[in-house]
Amino acid sequence: MRRFTRLTNAFSKKFENHVHMVALYTFWYDFVKQHKTLKAISPAMAAGVSKTLWSIEDIANLVEAAAPAPAKRGPYKARQPRTMASVL
Repeated sequence: MRRFTRLTNAFSKKFENHVHMVALYTFWYDFVKQHKTLKAISPAMAAGVSKTLWSIEDIANLVEAAAPAPAKRGPYKARQPRTMASVL
């Protein structure tokens, strides 16, 4: 997996984001990807964990269902206009 190296655009700077991406990749590999060695079924189906082949949309729906609802944002503070004296 190239996510462990820093030479790519997919490198995670935060450890928490890296953990989430590895979890998504593992879920995709086990539930979505059809393996030729398993006669076009997923490893989860071969192990009896799942009866159907999942799709990326199914994973996205699981992630959206687990995400907390966005909280109401507070009022904005009025910004002071910038003057030349404050810039210098």
